[in-house]
Amino acid sequence: MNKTMIPQSSYPRERMLQYGVEALSNQELLAILLRTGAHPLNVLELAGVILNRFEDIYELKQVTLDELQEIRGVGQIKAIEIKAMIELGGRIQRAGQPKYGKVNSSMDIAKLMMQELKDYRQEHLLCLYLNTKNEIIQKKTLFIGSLNQSIAHPREIFHGAVRCSAARVIAIHNHPSGSPQPSEADLAFTRRLMKCGEIMGIDLLDHLIIGDNAYVSLREEGLWES
Repeated sequence: MNKTMIPQSSYPRERMLQYGVEALSNQELLAILLRTGAHPLNVLELAGVILNRFEDIYELKQVTLDELQEIRGVGQIKAIEIKAMIELGGRIQRAGQPKYGKVNSSMDIAKLMMQELKDYRQEHLLCLYLNTKNEIIQKKTLFIGSLNQSIAHPREIFHGAVRCSAARVIAIHNHPSGSPQPSEADLAFTRRLMKCGEIMGIDLLDHLIIGDNAYVSLREEGLWES
């Protein structure tokens, strides 16, 4: 018997790479998870057989291992993989976005960051990403090195904000010299951040510069437009 061939242009993985995961059908997504078919069915055909077993994809949430193994081409291993996929998807759906505390003042953030950054010998630029309630949903170190170099670019900061659906951003960096007074490069960088934030609709809540047991909040000092 000739083996059923799938045209390369129809491979779910290739379609996902070319068009994005949103463009794939339920059958194609399931085929990617199954990886292989079961003779005489290729993987797309097997995925179709599984989905046709149910009136609606929602019914997969309650399917048992035994029920899956009753389907043609589904053995114990594939049944286990499908159940694990369903459970993981359910856990992701039920999971809430992690929170790391609420921002009440620049001073609270500065005290926390002074402990973290006090021993660094290079400048580190971190960002706190906040939701609309000023809850921190992510903290990320984005750059290591002087801000007067081209490595510090707003696009990376706001790319992170978009990825975690942040409404506001707080930028923080240290001065290994110990003095938190902003340089001209710091002020220019802050202005670039503000402009990018205005375009994207993501507020730059503050830019903190951390020194030796001292800090400067560019917002509190009124240095936004300096």
